[in-house]
Amino acid sequence: MRIGFGYDVHQFSPNRKLWLGGIIIPSDKGLLGHSDADVLIHALCDALLGAVAMRDIGYHFPDTKGNEYEGIDSKILLRRVMQMLRESGYELGNCDCTVCAQAPKLNPYIPQMQACLADVMGVAPSQINIKATTTEHLGFVGREEGISAYAVVLITKNG
Repeated sequence: MRIGFGYDVHQFSPNRKLWLGGIIIPSDKGLLGHSDADVLIHALCDALLGAVAMRDIGYHFPDTKGNEYEGIDSKILLRRVMQMLRESGYELGNCDCTVCAQAPKLNPYIPQMQACLADVMGVAPSQINIKATTTEHLGFVGREEGISAYAVVLITKNG
């Protein structure tokens, strides 16, 4: 067994959709990033890559490669990371994720995010836990300047 940890943060930006956990969350602003800026998926990718000692999402999908990853759906990146994980002989045991957002309220969307991520990753929804919290109006999250996400994964060696 191996564990991995991931963290990501993106600032809010007007005129963008808010992608979290592979779904669009109703909001008057989205997150700024080279891709769709899905902070939850990015943290999850980093956790998975870290668990197999394959560096991080920026190493594999850099924003310096011109337009190759510009605006890309982060679900595509997560599928590729899961493929790398499986090619290395590992499978997901479970993941535990926390999204920190003062607004919008995310709890109503957690089952939909969980189902989406499970489908993308080829695992059971019961292997994915997502929690949402605020920062009680403290820091950049509390001032509603952006969203952060944390992810921890447990992976097991196949065979």
